Parts: sequence; structure tokens; C-alpha cells
Amino acid sequence: MAAEHLHFVTGRLAEHALRDVVAPLAESVGFQYSIDVLPITVAALMTPQWIAPRLSVPTTATKVLIPGYCEGDLTELTAATCVPVERGPRDLRKLPSLFGHAKADSDYGAHQIEIVAEINHSPRLKLDEILAQAQSLAHAGADVIDIGCDPGDTWPGVAETVKAVKDLGLRVSIDSLNVQEISEAAKAGAELVLSVNASNRHAAADWGVEVVAIPDDPHELAGLDATVEHLATAGVRLRIDAILEPIGFGMAESLRRYLDVRRRYPDAEMLMGVGNLTELSDCDSAGINFLLLGFCEEVGIRSILTTQVIPWAQSSVAECDVARRLAHYAVRNRALPKHVDERLIMLRDADPMRHDAEMIERLAQEVKDHNYRLLVGPDGFHLVAAGIHLTNQDPFALFAELAAQGPKNLDASHAFYLGFELCKAQIAAALGKRYEQDEAL
Repeated sequence: MAAEHLHFVTGRLAEHALRDVVAPLAESVGFQYSIDVLPITVAALMTPQWIAPRLSVPTTATKVLIPGYCEGDLTELTAATCVPVERGPRDLRKLPSLFGHAKADSDYGAHQIEIVAEINHSPRLKLDEILAQAQSLAHAGADVIDIGCDPGDTWPGVAETVKAVKDLGLRVSIDSLNVQEISEAAKAGAELVLSVNASNRHAAADWGVEVVAIPDDPHELAGLDATVEHLATAGVRLRIDAILEPIGFGMAESLRRYLDVRRRYPDAEMLMGVGNLTELSDCDSAGINFLLLGFCEEVGIRSILTTQVIPWAQSSVAECDVARRLAHYAVRNRALPKHVDERLIMLRDADPMRHDAEMIERLAQEVKDHNYRLLVGPDGFHLVAAGIHLTNQDPFALFAELAAQGPKNLDASHAFYLGFELCKAQIAAALGKRYEQDEAL
């Protein structure tokens, strides 16, 4: 079978950079290619209608790849080429991702961990606030909305609240040890109770719903066996939570207890409350969530409880949604969870994609217009336009150098634009993120 022949379309300024990326890629992947350099300086200004009459596609080509910035309907262009036409990435340095170099598995995204997301102190909130939170948590990836009650008081509005959340089409659990609260919530449609121990297990059979069994003493497993036996004898469906402790209060030992529970009850459903680490540690939550869900995936803990109260854990549910997929992929395939899904790399970027000095110098020599181009190179910030190539590690000094040359197009509007872009470039350089002019970080 003949190798695939890809026909790449670009403009004059991007030609050399495209060739530098495509040549080694074609060799490693194994495809033939041709490059069509159209009579335009900036490839991003092309449109499908403009490209169509200017394109020269070899008869051996099996696909045409146009720049990612080229927006619009591709029907006319496809008809003119007689082969499929696709948009490439906006940044040509991301071309390898189109050829499987960044895709770990065609069915990536499968998962088996259920996310239970708690709305804390629900009795203190108005019903519309609870409903708004419930919808937001579900949109972020929560499978079950947990109505968190306040210990010490019986909430008269629990049934109304559970029913209202159920009416949104959402699954609901109740977070309480109060028998009366739990009973009202179960009657209103709650399907899971967090939690049951010696204090309330006598009533569990009356609720007719699944429960989470916990130890009587969270620092050990005392009482857990008796609760599990009582529930099993009564025919109550259950999950077991060994209780995760914060760092400094026995976190390592609490993880061991989860392993002990799994050995003791190899077929039991289990749950882990990850918020005891994410909410109680001065640390961004994403890494903690992934580590804990990786532990859960390996141990067979198929549900987690989380919440989003503290500012640094405001996206915990969405993080857990990504983490459960990445962890499942790694465990199922016995593969490293690396270069698979970048969404949990939140502060930095997986690849900052700095422009090399040779490419920047070549661009500076080829640019013939006076539009300003900003790039981040290995030696600092570069500002390029016709007859201008300035370099500095200080954006203020770079702008001062430009102003000293007295360019005619440095008016207030351009000054504001350059200041905004230089600010983005400086943040990107400081954080190890990718900077592309006119693109969000």
C-alpha cells in the first residue's frame, strides 16, 4: 500500500518553520509530503475561498492540510482539490499531535470512579443557592450531589431541598448522621447516605437506600466490622470509607487502613473523602486529587467524596473528572500517565515551545511589513517588524528601545497593544507557559 501523501499549505513567513517540523515528522511517522507556499506573507490571513484558486495539489496527494487559523467553510476547497481537506493546529509546532504523538489511546476517557460532590452547610443556604451549586457541580463532572447537613441540628428543609435537586434530574446523597434527617432525605429521593456507624446503623434498614459505613473512631477501624456485619445481615447495600486523615494527623496510616479494608473485604464497594487533603492543605488541589484518585483506581475504590470550599480547591470536581480518566488509563494499560492528557498541568504548560534563535533571526530578515511581532526566545523577548529586531529580557527596556527609534506607527493604540502582549509574554516566561501573540495564555 502506498504511503499517505500530505500536502501542506502555508505562507511565505512560515515556510521554513513548517519544513523544519514536517521533515523529521514524515520520516518518523512514514508519510510522503509536499509543501505549497502561497503568495501571502502571513498564513493566518488565508481563507478557504482565497486558497482554492491558488492551490496546486499533486495527483499523489491523499490529504490537504491548511493552517489552523484559516476559518470558514471547507466545502468549496474540498471540491477544488478532490481530496479531503483538514485544518492543522494553529501552532505548527503542534503538528506531531495529529499523528498520534500526543494521543495515548483512541478510547481514552473511560473511567470507573464515581464523583460525589458535597454542598457544605446546606441548611445555611437559600434553596436557589443550593440549586445553582448543584447544577455547577454536575456540569463540572459530579455524578452525585451530596447535601451536607450541620451536625447537632435537625434541618426541617432537608426533604424539600433533596426533592428540588432531584427535580433538576440529578442524583442526590445526604451527608448526615442524624436519623431523622436521613429518613426525610431518603423519602424525598436521596439514594446514598453518608454515613453510618454504631450511632445510627439500627435505622439503616428502614431507609431503603445504599449507605456508607465508617468506623466509630476515625483514627482506627474500631467498630467498622460490627457495622458492616449489621448492615449486611439487614440486607442494606453499602460502601466502606476508612476515613482519610489530613497530613500531620495520620495521613499515611489512614491510607494503610484503606488497604487493610480492601484486604479484609476484597469485593466491597469503597469510598474515599478526598477533601480532607485538598481542603486542609496549603497546596493547589489538582496534584493532590490526581494522586488520591490514582490510589483509588489501584485499590478499587470506586467512589470519592469531594467539595469546593477553600479558594485553592475551587475546581476540584473538574480536576477529579480528569484525574479519574487519566488514572484509569494508566492502570488499565499499565502505562505511565504522561503525555496523555495535559489538563491537570494547570500552572505551567507541558511544552512552552520556545522559538529558537535561528528561527527568530530568519523571521526578522524576511518580514517586510511594519506589523509588530512578539516572540519569546531562549535569550528573552523579541520584537520584530520590517527593519526592526529588538531583544531584551526586560519588557520595559524593550519598549524603551522601540520608542527611541521613533517608529511612525507607535501611537497610543499600538503602545497599549504592545504593553498588553509584553505583559502576557512576561507571565508566560516566568511560569514556563507557552506564549503566542494574540492568544490567551
